[in-house]
Amino acid sequence: MSRFDHFSKEALGFLTDLKSNNTRDWFNQHRKTYEVEVREPTKEFARQMSDALGQFTGRTHDAKIYRINRDIRFSKDKTPYNVHIHISFAPQSDQVSPPMWFFGLSPEKLSLGCGVFQYDKEDLTRFRAAMAGPQGAALIRLAEEMEARGLRVSTPDLKRVPPGYDKAHHHGDALRRKGLSGWTDLDPGFATAPGLTTRTLQEMTALRPIYDLLIDLT
Repeated sequence: MSRFDHFSKEALGFLTDLKSNNTRDWFNQHRKTYEVEVREPTKEFARQMSDALGQFTGRTHDAKIYRINRDIRFSKDKTPYNVHIHISFAPQSDQVSPPMWFFGLSPEKLSLGCGVFQYDKEDLTRFRAAMAGPQGAALIRLAEEMEARGLRVSTPDLKRVPPGYDKAHHHGDALRRKGLSGWTDLDPGFATAPGLTTRTLQEMTALRPIYDLLIDLT
């Protein structure tokens, strides 16, 4: 296989067709296209982006490619396959829940993200302690600035400030969160143009402040 530069139009076409033909029979008939145009390029892209994010942040990153097979055991939707490419990139860190980078390509859009969806119990305690101090003000200000630039920012998870903190705390918007993530949405054709790794990293630069805020919570 030649060195990866970008996804092919056939890869995006496969995801589009799979959305309309989400059955095992159809998938098996087009398995070769999946392997050649989607699976193998995704592996190479994940390797390239891991290296690029390592250079960008100064920390080694590990990539996780999410399976195309859906877990349908407890779902009313029994379609067997995901119709997107999802990859996360996690920095090596002492945190159980470090801020991660996300790449999600579907027939409708390409979403690039950074942050933490929800902290585990130990890191949530540390996150809230940080949000009660200066980092809480920094988070509120950052969320406002990113939204003003047209980025999607996750909203607070709780209606009230959690127990142990003043209900009228001036960092209430930060304390009501269980994590923080930011996203930029692009046309899916972005993934089929040359130089994808370099251009993806450029787009992720706008999300870097979230990473910097969350990577070393004190």
